[in-house]
Amino acid sequence: MTAILFASHSGAVSGAERVLLDIVEAFPDGRAFVFEKGDLPARLHAAGLAVTVSAHGHTLSGIRRDSRLSAMLPTLLALGRITLELVREAGKVDLVYANSQKAFTLAAIAALLRRRKLVWHLHDILSPSHFGAVQRKIQTRLANGVACRVVVPSRAAAEAFVQSGGRGDLVAVVPNGVRRSLDPRTKAELRAHLGLPQDRLLAGIFSRLSPWKGQHIVLDALEEANEFTGIFAGAALFGEQDYAESLHAKARNPAFEGRAIFLGQRSDVQLLMQAMDVVVHPSIDPEPFGLTLVEAMLAGVPLVATDAGASAEILDNGRYGRLFSPGDARALAAALREEVAGLKADPDATRTRTEAARERALDLYSVERMNASITALLNTMTGRG
Repeated sequence: MTAILFASHSGAVSGAERVLLDIVEAFPDGRAFVFEKGDLPARLHAAGLAVTVSAHGHTLSGIRRDSRLSAMLPTLLALGRITLELVREAGKVDLVYANSQKAFTLAAIAALLRRRKLVWHLHDILSPSHFGAVQRKIQTRLANGVACRVVVPSRAAAEAFVQSGGRGDLVAVVPNGVRRSLDPRTKAELRAHLGLPQDRLLAGIFSRLSPWKGQHIVLDALEEANEFTGIFAGAALFGEQDYAESLHAKARNPAFEGRAIFLGQRSDVQLLMQAMDVVVHPSIDPEPFGLTLVEAMLAGVPLVATDAGASAEILDNGRYGRLFSPGDARALAAALREEVAGLKADPDATRTRTEAARERALDLYSVERMNASITALLNTMTGRG
């Protein structure tokens, strides 16, 4: 049996980590190396993996993915120690599967030293808006020289990798898988259970609080589309607390009259989504995938999303949800009002569109389909296919 080491830098469970937790279901005999303590190591262990948490990873929390090289110098000693830990762990396996940016950079060095095969699951868009030129150059050169495959969740992510200097022949597009079942309760029953307003139109926003995720654009749109109340589920996870505080401060403006509700990090996103009248995906910069989009499709809720990155790909250029220009609060307000007008004028048409969107998500974005693709890819890499 081929042994695989799954490496991830974050101990918190966000989008990329949720994908990893689904993938490891197909590899219960695997190993995992996580840079930081948190929910992820415990959940990987519960999935049956042998888990190692770095003794030095906590020192990396200050590194942002847009950090300049000079800002990273004070942490070089810790990076070296983590690399040595990874070298030891890589010696126990046949293949290393890096699930994040930081994990890939150090895992590439470990795989090279141990002469192990390496797969990089790239969950981001490699673009100047997210990463500095030095970072992109280092990552693409490492990938070109060390990785056997670079797994990306969308064509948009694949194109960005190649445009940054990555080899196109390394890329394997494997859409993220999402597993969600519908709760049989009505919207009113769910709102009562969740403590949400019953007499307002609710627009749900489900992502960590970060400037590029665009929550401030939603607040601007709510000033105009004042028939809506915004329900924000998510927290600041990666040193973005100042941004979160700025959102709370703006929402305290009397003009909002309680129409912006921040729930923090939640584990009941499925129920929250089903309780919404519309789900908004307001990212300013291109998304590599967008789990929220697929989750909303599975929940049978209308979608309004920015026309950037993988959003148009997932929504088939607006066929399964409304698209608006990134950063345009007026366009978002107009899209929200159009959605409500359409629902009032022809509820059957809205229902038909959301049902079709759900079928598309079940067909293209299932965990089973993702895991079958990943398993086939890894079997090929290890000679088992």
